[in-house]
Amino acid sequence: MNIQQLLVERFTSALNILGFTDAPVPVAKNTKKGFGEYQFNGAMGLAKKLKQNPRDIAQQIIDAVDISDMASTLEIAGPGFINIHINNMWLSAQLSAVLSDKRLGIDIVPAKNVVVDYSAPNLAKEMHVGHLRSTIIGDAVVRCLAFLGHNVIRQNHMGDWGTQFGMLLAHLQDKLAQDQVAETALSDLEDFYREAKVRFDNEEGFADTARQYVVRLQGGDKECLALWKNFIDVSISHSEDIYKTLGVSLSRQDVMGESAYNDDLATVVSILKEKGIAQEDAGAQVVFLQELADKNGKPAVYIVQKSGGGYLYATTDLAAIRHRSSVLQADRTLIFTDARQALHFKQTEMVARKANFMQPDEAYQHCPFGMMLGKDNKPFKTRTGGTVKLIDLLDEAVERAEKLVLGRKPDIDPQQLAQMKSTLGIGAVKYADLSKNRTTDYVFDWNAMLSFEGNTAPYLQYAYTRIQSIFEKAKFDPAAHAQSTIEMSIEQDAEKALCLHLLQCQNALELVAIEATPHILCTYLYELASLYMRFYEACPILKDDVSRQSKHTRLSLCVLTASTLKLGLDLLGIGTMQKM
Repeated sequence: MNIQQLLVERFTSALNILGFTDAPVPVAKNTKKGFGEYQFNGAMGLAKKLKQNPRDIAQQIIDAVDISDMASTLEIAGPGFINIHINNMWLSAQLSAVLSDKRLGIDIVPAKNVVVDYSAPNLAKEMHVGHLRSTIIGDAVVRCLAFLGHNVIRQNHMGDWGTQFGMLLAHLQDKLAQDQVAETALSDLEDFYREAKVRFDNEEGFADTARQYVVRLQGGDKECLALWKNFIDVSISHSEDIYKTLGVSLSRQDVMGESAYNDDLATVVSILKEKGIAQEDAGAQVVFLQELADKNGKPAVYIVQKSGGGYLYATTDLAAIRHRSSVLQADRTLIFTDARQALHFKQTEMVARKANFMQPDEAYQHCPFGMMLGKDNKPFKTRTGGTVKLIDLLDEAVERAEKLVLGRKPDIDPQQLAQMKSTLGIGAVKYADLSKNRTTDYVFDWNAMLSFEGNTAPYLQYAYTRIQSIFEKAKFDPAAHAQSTIEMSIEQDAEKALCLHLLQCQNALELVAIEATPHILCTYLYELASLYMRFYEACPILKDDVSRQSKHTRLSLCVLTASTLKLGLDLLGIGTMQKM
């Protein structure tokens, strides 16, 4: 349910009755206590256009709008704001309906084919902290899109091609010749890459051998391709281990490496040349983008083929657009990479649209994100200044969570500890990232992210377990409760505030889906947990003097709060626990 959308529909109908068919319908949540829960702000704009008194226009709208079932009062404030006080009886009815709905009142939206390109590690190296944001932000958006009913096609655009593979394959061949198996040789990709690079730079003849492997690989040599596939298979397994630890929904079937587009690269360049979009310049094939010219009028340069005949990321990304549009039938494509690539994707979209590689109404959305910083406000590094392996970061998160749990419950059952430390540690790392606007940089802080206070995963996980403890104390079955015939009765301010927020979940999810910004869902969940804590303090649930109807209503609010917290955290890829 989207209360805001319901109100927009009612006010739209009223404006049509009054003949204001093209007027905007600005309905927003009211942030001022005592002035209603929502506000319509369109009267002033209409009044200016019609040269009439805005309060008179507001009164005409109030007289025309059919909203008596939803609102107890409509009042004009200030120069023409219409404050909307939601009816408690209507809220009680909605609460009852949502309680028996497995989707918590969240409607399926009109489905689109949405291609989401995220994570995208380079298979020549292990995943590091630089891959964290793309992986978890993309996965949270994917989960929200799918839950709302979209057909989501995950595309993990892995770097599995290029000249560096000649060096790696030559080194791997020597390892296998020494009777090592690929899994053992590649157990540490960073070490393997470093060894190969040292040989390439220093060992006589090795660089020539590596270049020969590149030629053989690009020429389709069977033996070389088999070696390459072996390398790729083991490398993907490394990524799969990370995804499993992170609780990310990507699988091997979602991998669409750069190599998948090789056969289309020559066609891409040929089409661009035939259409006069690309032209030769110093032996290379170049697109000059006058739309992005500098202050001196010099156009931006977008190279699609090097002078030696080689292709670039630009060529591969154009081929990916062709594949996603024609084969995957994408209505919308989302690509999650760091902000430094924003210009590249802007140029890529411009060239693709000039070449008609995508449909005119097809959306192409680069979703840039900021950097993860250390406490020194510099890119997050190891103490020695090196790149932090992602697996090392996650292992440390689990270790820190274990110490935290043991500090609070030293006699905890080992099996419960094993689950709790992983759920807490991994959840804390993910939520600390997801709760920040993806377009900004953020400072990585262990103490802040593992805190049980503030906008953190442990705070939300604790709020969930606190509700479970109420159910346990009351010997209460939430599933059976949903079948109860007792009427709801929202009466207290804290009950109303919590109920209203519960009914606004759809709005938060739709914003995440539209803007590709999971922090909106994080903010919603944090506000939900905070409202629940206020409700819990203000509205007794299990005391003897609480009426049967009030107890039923308050337990219903507990059920829906717990279910919504769990759903929201699930959509963020974060686990919950029954006890903490």
